[in-house]
Amino acid sequence: MTRNINAEVISIGTEILLGELTDTNSVYIARVLRDLGINLYFMTSVGDNQKRIADAIRLALSRAQVVITCGGLGPTVDDMTRQAVANATDRGLTFHQTLLDQIAQRFAEFKVKMTENNRRQAYLPDDAIVVENPVGTAPAFIVEHGDGVVISLPGVPREMKFLMQEKIVPYLRQKYQLGIIKARTLKSAGIGESALDELIGDDLLQNANPTIGLAAHMGQIDIRITAKASTEAEADQLIAEMETKIRARVGSYIFGVDDQQLEVVLINLLQTHHAKITLIHAGIDNVLEQALLQIEAASDSIAQSRTFATPVDLLKAYQLDDKTSSLSEAVEQVAKLAQQETKSDVTIVMVAHPDVDEGDDKTVATVLCVATKQQIRTRVYGFGAKSDFARAWGRSWLFSNAWRMLKEEYDAN
Repeated sequence: MTRNINAEVISIGTEILLGELTDTNSVYIARVLRDLGINLYFMTSVGDNQKRIADAIRLALSRAQVVITCGGLGPTVDDMTRQAVANATDRGLTFHQTLLDQIAQRFAEFKVKMTENNRRQAYLPDDAIVVENPVGTAPAFIVEHGDGVVISLPGVPREMKFLMQEKIVPYLRQKYQLGIIKARTLKSAGIGESALDELIGDDLLQNANPTIGLAAHMGQIDIRITAKASTEAEADQLIAEMETKIRARVGSYIFGVDDQQLEVVLINLLQTHHAKITLIHAGIDNVLEQALLQIEAASDSIAQSRTFATPVDLLKAYQLDDKTSSLSEAVEQVAKLAQQETKSDVTIVMVAHPDVDEGDDKTVATVLCVATKQQIRTRVYGFGAKSDFARAWGRSWLFSNAWRMLKEEYDAN
């Protein structure tokens, strides 16, 4: 079995603490470490202060084998990471002429004159492993210190990502004999995160290996299974066994795996059963049709698609303006009438008040409805067509329920 390795990420730069820069680097590094099977328990942000950077590194080394710093490797006086790492690991700095020559060569290639302060970048902590940076001017480095290691990467995202993948990942795999880390994502819809969490149960969610993680998106929830093992076959077996347990509890909500998209799964289901879908929009652009038409041959599954400028126009078209007591009831009537008219297997209706935003004080500003030959489901929201939620959340809710209702009916037959 692979070793249990802990890491800590330290992002360096006062601009991060001032809110002038969003720290996307730490998020990227976290994902890479996750896929390597390295535990990440702490992320730290520290400003351009040599003592505080060194203190942060010392603290990180006291609780993690792998410390990754990001930023502070430039040529200016506020780029203090090199000296801070040296101070934290009780060593001096060594000048590398080869690094200075490489930096000068890159400036020459850019047809830009190198200034004298770039000489700072050729100084690295004593005995550091040089990590050459072919996509930038800031050399990275690795300092092995006792049982720990400090890896210092540039803050430019393009450079950091390249070095992380091409240099650091191979180094970590070899140094810590990380073995195999594999993941599989089960895509679920038609259920809330808290309800899904409860159905899966703490006994599975708190399992050590493989681990289970939930990530909620607009109307969908990813169930990520991650296994650590010595061999790929062992990791596959661990994932398969856990997937079987999860499907036994929440399988009716799982529509796909890994990169499968809900729209594609829905169209495939319709095509498998030679079924048709009707799409109706009112007060909002035809986001449902636009999403489905991204899929090859999806147009063959669309029986009808209609768009109305306002909810009032929709009700008038179906002669329902004075016949119902609420918008949600009217939308259900529209779905039933359209179902009868088009002989579709499923009808989806999205209605939103075109002038209402997310924060407006309106109880029912968006109504979503899915009708099949046997069932009908309706959902209302307070946000209207001016809110992106109406499109993103509404599309996911409608497609997920259409898929689930059809699947239930097809499975029953």
